[in-house]
Amino acid sequence: MSQPSSTKAWQITFAGTGINLALGVLYSWSVFAAALIDQYGWTKTESSIPYTLACVIFAICMVPAGRWLDKSGPRVVATVAAFLCGSGMVVAGLSQSVGFVAVGFGLLVGAAMGFGYAAPTPAAVKWFQPHKKGQIAGLVVAGFGLASVYIAPMTNYFLATFGVSRTFFIEGIMFFVVIVVLAQFLAFPPTQNFVPFGGPPPASTAKAASSYTKRDYTPGEMVKTPQFYQLWLMFCFAASAGLLIIGHLAKISQIQGGINWGFALVAVLAIANASGRILAGFISDRLGRTNTMLLVFSIQAINMFAFSYYSSAPLLLLGSILTGLAYGSLLTLFPSATYDFFGMKNSGVNYGMVFTAWGAAALIGPIIAGQVADATGGYGASYLISGALLLVAALITFFTKAPQPVAHQKALKT
Repeated sequence: MSQPSSTKAWQITFAGTGINLALGVLYSWSVFAAALIDQYGWTKTESSIPYTLACVIFAICMVPAGRWLDKSGPRVVATVAAFLCGSGMVVAGLSQSVGFVAVGFGLLVGAAMGFGYAAPTPAAVKWFQPHKKGQIAGLVVAGFGLASVYIAPMTNYFLATFGVSRTFFIEGIMFFVVIVVLAQFLAFPPTQNFVPFGGPPPASTAKAASSYTKRDYTPGEMVKTPQFYQLWLMFCFAASAGLLIIGHLAKISQIQGGINWGFALVAVLAIANASGRILAGFISDRLGRTNTMLLVFSIQAINMFAFSYYSSAPLLLLGSILTGLAYGSLLTLFPSATYDFFGMKNSGVNYGMVFTAWGAAALIGPIIAGQVADATGGYGASYLISGALLLVAALITFFTKAPQPVAHQKALKT
């Protein structure tokens, strides 16, 4: 049995984090949205369209990207993402119309996110032992959540200095270069005689490790299990709350707190988002995925029910931090649970199918919030809807367990 230098495994892990640091422009959309409303006269609902479309296309593209990843490896998939991201940002800057921005950012950048996000996490996780899945997945996807720490203030500066169109152009070129370079570092481990890194699991993770599947499910087998639908519904309901706040935070801060520097809250939320991804990886490797999900859903439900009362900078800061922590946790918990429940062999396409729930969430949270705000001038009703969905997700955790071999065999016979 062979074990290449651990430097290679960590190199791939941090290259994946870097790719996500570029693709995470999605989480700075509220800064773009505020400029589109203020400079171009778009409505709040119109400003949600490119963002929501990007989320939906992101989720849809995860499925073919995952299948392509499992067959061809991560380097080519991530390289395609670089070209899609760069060209999409340029197209978005060609016109002030909703249609052009929707095609550029919504379709092309959304597709870039699907292909680019699908590649790094399975690539990195395969280099490490199963009990490290949460930790490694958390580190890789933390880049996506952390991106707004620099993209939000950078975008705010570019918008004030160069305007909306040139900002799209400049960032498109930047992200293309970063992604295409880092994509060349991605690779799956050797298929022969490779021992994953990480050593034996410590005693504290033994209970959580007992939930790991002993089988590799195909996508067709996975969709015959109740666990797939349980994960899908929980992911959809929980993500809708985070996407609501992320997509509208700059405007929420103006309306509820009279704050015109909402980009700073976007950056703070990004730090919490990234922190939640890393913390959830460590915690869920020890407590188990569904126990951690229950904790996260409960905290975010309380936060959403209280969000209408956040009318000052300190309270909006608190709400942003809690939202970021809870939402970021989802992007570690659900890929890790998918790998635990259904194995690593078809991890790319299997998680791609689970991730379609995130795209559905984008149709619930941001769009409903935009419509409520246009109709009422505030976001109160949308917070209540999100809080109720989070309570449903928390309830589902009590019924969600790893597939058992007997249940698996029965599912294949039906």
